[in-house]
This record gives sequence, C-alpha cells and structure tokens, in this order.
Amino acid sequence: MHLDLSWDLSLGWSTITSITLPILIGVAYFYRVGHLRERGRQPSLWRQTSFTVGLAAIVLLTVGPMDDLADNFVFGHMIQHTLLLEEISLLLSLGLTGPVLGPVLTRPGFRRLRGLTHPVLAFAIWAVVMYGWHAPPAYQLAAEDEVVHLCEHASFVAAGVLMWLALLGPFPKPEWFGNGAKAVYAGGVHFASMGLANTLMWSGTVLYPFYIASDRAHGIDPITDQSLAGVVLMVQSAMLMFAILAWLVLRWARQDTERQELIDLAIERGVDLDERRAGRAVAAGRAAELRSRILSSAGRTPKPS
Repeated sequence: MHLDLSWDLSLGWSTITSITLPILIGVAYFYRVGHLRERGRQPSLWRQTSFTVGLAAIVLLTVGPMDDLADNFVFGHMIQHTLLLEEISLLLSLGLTGPVLGPVLTRPGFRRLRGLTHPVLAFAIWAVVMYGWHAPPAYQLAAEDEVVHLCEHASFVAAGVLMWLALLGPFPKPEWFGNGAKAVYAGGVHFASMGLANTLMWSGTVLYPFYIASDRAHGIDPITDQSLAGVVLMVQSAMLMFAILAWLVLRWARQDTERQELIDLAIERGVDLDERRAGRAVAAGRAAELRSRILSSAGRTPKPS
C-alpha cells in the first residue's frame, strides 16, 4: 500500500464555502456571546473554547490534506464522516447554552425547533442521516457532486449537534429521560455505529465503486480500504461512547449525592421538599439555587411534629 498523495490546496468554490461558513457561524456566535457578557450570562470560557475548536476542526477536516485523503480512500472519508457526526458536533453542542440559543428558539416559528432535541426524535434523525448518506447510491452521489457533498457534511454536523443536545443540552428533558435512560441512549448511538462498521468490515463486496480506481492507483485493495473504514468507525465511536458512558456514571453518582444533601438539608431546616423536585433541580444544574431557597425558607415553614 503506497499513500503517495499530491494534495491540492487550490481555493475552489467548495473550499471557500467550507472555510467561510464556519467563520460566519463563529462571528454570529461571538456576537451573541458579547451581548450575553453585558448581562453576565455568557457561556463559560471552556464552552466558548469548545465551540471554537469545533469550528476550526470543521475547516481542518474539510479543506486540504484531510479532504484529499477522504477523496482518495474510503477509510479517509470515514474518518471525516465520523468526526463530523460525533466528536466535532459534540464540541459544538457543548458551546450551545440556553441563553446562546435563546434568540433563535424563542421567536415565533422557531420555537417548535426545540422539539427536534427530544431524545427519540434526535436519535432517529441522527441514525437516518448516518445510514442514509452511507447507502451506496447516496454515497456515490455525494462523492461525485460537490454541492451534494457539502449538504452531506452540513447534515452530519446538524444531526450530530441535535443528537448531543438531546443528551447533554440545556433544554428540558422528558421526565423519563433520567440518567439510566441517558446511558441507554449513549449505548444506542454506539451500537448504531457498530452496525454500519460491521457492514463495512464484513460485507465482502465493494459498496462504493467511486474509490476503486484510486485504491488501485495507490496499491490498496478496495475491500481492504472499505474494511479499514469500518475499523475506523468502530474504534472512534467506541472510544467516544465509552468516555461518555463513564462520564454519565460519574455524573449520576454526583447528582445522587447532591440530591440527598438537599433532602437532608430540607429536613434539618424544617422545609418541605419533594424528592422529585430536588432531583429536577440537580439535573438542571440548579442545586445551589435550591439550596439558597431552602436556607432562606428555614424558620418560615413549621417543622412537622
């Protein structure tokens, strides 16, 4: 196998678009952050950094050497696709707080967009986008047409952001979507990726003829290239999802401790506090606020005899 690539860094219209769109999104994001800073509601520095790194990664992934690798090999394309669908969209979603999204999702006609972050719908959209674009006819079309290719990448990022917002985002979650359901959700994302990965690894048939000539020119068997793509998807997805599951378990333990501390404090101060209310406050990151209310209410609520 010889990876003798001659990378083309010429600025075609698709390259310019791939650079310009992330820049425009970044300008809009930090314009909003600037307004929020005046009211003390701006995202934390690490969230702003996460969003910035996500946008920069889109450019690095879709322009220059990485994009040329994707044009020549299925496994290169899979690196690109998996990062857009999962890692990069995660970085972007971590930078999207409620106040940042407020101007869009509170306007008439846009409020219903919140429904797209419902766990069931967001997962379905993500899965349809992933499997739909990797169906041979759609994949071949995107490989041959630059406009379709750009739409493909945009849909990967959009679907990935929705998927992560459903799991980690600021919007209210269904009551049934607790920590256990979130772990199942993360596992579902992982196993959905594994389904596609195993198809690529073990199909034994060339699914994407677009790469046959390039593979042979670089001394790699098309089936081997396709199998490597499956390995890439499996490894990337497994590493990320195991990290997310570990984080959920640690978060679950921390939230359970915070919830019990609030309940104990309420009992100690003679304040009536429902366990579900304490759980909702902790899950929404408002434990400190509820703690202050309990302390300020102490003495006004008679202690049960």
